[in-house]
Amino acid sequence: MKKFRWRDLSLVSKILTEVGLIAGLLFALNLMFYVRINDSMQKMDNVYASNAQITQLAQVFENVQDSVYQYLKVKSSQALMDYYQNEAKYRAKLEKLNDKNVNDSIKLLEKNIREMSETYLDYTAETVAAKRGRNVEKYKRKYDETTQLYGYIQSSMDELNSQLFKENSSTYSALRALMRYLETVNTVTMIVIVAGGVLLLLLATREMFKPLSSMAETAQLVGEGNFNVKMADTDSQDELGMVTRAFNTMVENLGIYMAKTKAGMEKEQQMKERELLMENHLKEAQLKYLQSQINPHFLFNSLNAGAQLAVMEDAEKTGIFLEKMADFFRYNVKKGQEDATLGEELDSVDNYIYILNVRFAGDIHFSKEVDQSVENVRVPSMILQPIVENAVNHGIRDIDWEGKIHLTVGRKENYIRISVRDNGIGMSEEKISKLLSGGLNKTAEDGDSTGIGMNNVISRLELYYEQQDLVEIYSEGEGKGTEVVVRIPLERGEKNVQDFTGR
Repeated sequence: MKKFRWRDLSLVSKILTEVGLIAGLLFALNLMFYVRINDSMQKMDNVYASNAQITQLAQVFENVQDSVYQYLKVKSSQALMDYYQNEAKYRAKLEKLNDKNVNDSIKLLEKNIREMSETYLDYTAETVAAKRGRNVEKYKRKYDETTQLYGYIQSSMDELNSQLFKENSSTYSALRALMRYLETVNTVTMIVIVAGGVLLLLLATREMFKPLSSMAETAQLVGEGNFNVKMADTDSQDELGMVTRAFNTMVENLGIYMAKTKAGMEKEQQMKERELLMENHLKEAQLKYLQSQINPHFLFNSLNAGAQLAVMEDAEKTGIFLEKMADFFRYNVKKGQEDATLGEELDSVDNYIYILNVRFAGDIHFSKEVDQSVENVRVPSMILQPIVENAVNHGIRDIDWEGKIHLTVGRKENYIRISVRDNGIGMSEEKISKLLSGGLNKTAEDGDSTGIGMNNVISRLELYYEQQDLVEIYSEGEGKGTEVVVRIPLERGEKNVQDFTGR
């Protein structure tokens, strides 16, 4: 069996044990003092209970005499009723007086008062009866005897009350002395217990404070860069022992880590400038690479459609078509390596929709709402047309109902909100998630696309504005259409407007 050691207890167990011991002693002391105080208070209450009893008895006795006098004076039924009630109360009070022969002056005096009171009540009864019988001579004689006996009894009650007061005063003084003694003893005992408890707590927790102080000093040295210091080894199994061993291990590992870090810092410093330079070149090259991905098949197919239109229709329509084609590809070539205004992007979308409607006999129903105050804001080129293209090829193409695309551009608090909404086949949440994360490329490879897909647009927007989550896609499900929302931050866009208008 493992030997019990105080030092192996957890800190919580140690503190709870010490505090519990002190609290238990204080509780026991207060409980004992409470019991003694209650006992003394009960005795003090009993001291004056006898005086209060005699005072009440004298008051009822006086009421009996007054009620007899009132009846003799007015002879009313109410006065008679008062007499009978006071007599009954007085007889009840008399039952509490001593009626035994004991060797106690106070008890003997109580017995005399009780016996005289019984005679007195007999006299009052005869007086009242004589009054009721209209025997004037008798009730006067009996009333005189009653009054004389009333004086004797009143004097005896005063004497009894005086003797009780003297005796109770002596008892009260003794109880007060006892109370002061108990108060002094309780105060001294509490001081001793508290002082002893504090001393015990300091002695018991000294071994806790010592490792903590040592750890603080060692940690300060480690913070100054000295990794060769350690705390004294200990075999204690409490939290402080475990923390001490873990601290020593940490300092040792930290020293090894710092040595390795120091060895690699010079190499890292040499590579830092080169990495920053390469990162800038990489962003520039990536932006130019993404902007250069235009599928030549789209150009060839569109030009073939223009040639066919020239055969089938008048030269005027063919000219307009070829002019739109020329504007569209001229914009692609011109803006492929730079940014553009939102107005130029909207013109490119209009040309693209015109070309598609020529190729597909006007099946593309396109509408737009544009806040003209933002048309001069500069944005990366070729970001709107690929989104509209995506709505055409993957939204309304091959549906059984009339396909519609609606483009809105408006200013919000600190950004421009661009929305491209279609009523096509819609997208699942899984596809939306993959498309936004780059896991799904919606660029077509069959020749009917410019080759700039949603992934390309999202990547160029993030590179241009150095922000994430600028594109959001919403769809309520299959057959309920799709909405692509692009947020253009105004801070950089408006700065570009100033640069553009200032040239």
